[in-house]
Amino acid sequence: MATVPAPLRTTVGNLCLGSAPDSWGVWFPQDEHQVSYTRFLDELVQAGYEWLELGPYGYLPTDPQRLKTELEARGLKVSGGTAFGALHRPESWDEMLAHVRQVAALTAAAGAHHLVFIPPMYRDEKTGAFTESPELTAEQWAGFGRAADRLGRLLLEEYDVRLVVHPHADSHIQTQGEIERLLNESDSRYTNLCLDTGHVAYGGGDNLDLIRRFGERVGYVHIKQMDPEILAQVAAEDLSFGEAVKRGVCVSPPAGVPKPADVVAELAGLDAELFVIVEQDLYPCAPEVPLPIAVSTREHLAACGLSGTRRPNIDR
Repeated sequence: MATVPAPLRTTVGNLCLGSAPDSWGVWFPQDEHQVSYTRFLDELVQAGYEWLELGPYGYLPTDPQRLKTELEARGLKVSGGTAFGALHRPESWDEMLAHVRQVAALTAAAGAHHLVFIPPMYRDEKTGAFTESPELTAEQWAGFGRAADRLGRLLLEEYDVRLVVHPHADSHIQTQGEIERLLNESDSRYTNLCLDTGHVAYGGGDNLDLIRRFGERVGYVHIKQMDPEILAQVAAEDLSFGEAVKRGVCVSPPAGVPKPADVVAELAGLDAELFVIVEQDLYPCAPEVPLPIAVSTREHLAACGLSGTRRPNIDR
């Protein structure tokens, strides 16, 4: 009996689009400058999205049944959870793990299988003051990959949730060299990459090169763009990320770097199905600002071929 050939995959048939509270100016569980979670969810639907990342723990309801009710009422689904924690501070492991467990439990209860893990910033998000050295010591680096794998294995075995580490401006995983070191010193079974295209650009990295050389480690994506002129100001004036965001460093497509179409085309060539979550750092912003941006961004990405309502098969 002749084998029927598999249908050719469409250009971005492996990518599924979503958004996140970050695109509505949400950085904290509670903050006077942020919109209510109900407004965020309502406007997410208005903007045409079906998938969302949970954002900072405590912004959306943390009771699984209440969260389920809010999401089902709007036809929304969860792509992953978001946690913050330090892998270079062994003395803080237990405190970090307690927070991550809360996020993982809620993520799993929502039917999602990814936890986006963001390292702490070494500059205060609001004041820009340095809170620790921007450079890890050799001793801290020596244990970083092992700590990531320890956490990733626990999440996988206990929650069926996959760890994806998120490079972030003003953190110790920011430059391309730091990203590559983490990947080279960790195990792909337990630790992979949330490729945030904007933060990679902020740190001077090359997103397309990372996808080409480390594509098998890309487990999840945040797609955003940065304004090159403001990136130049960051370098010239030693600006904090918070100040850069206030100046508008994160911009809507087609402005900024990297070009979304180039990223989408490169991701489409990977042998994996991925969530691609829109983020545009806007904190703080007026309440009426996010919705039009969310709509225009979705429309631009759709023109690049990136859309989707189908849940990706999770294999990493």
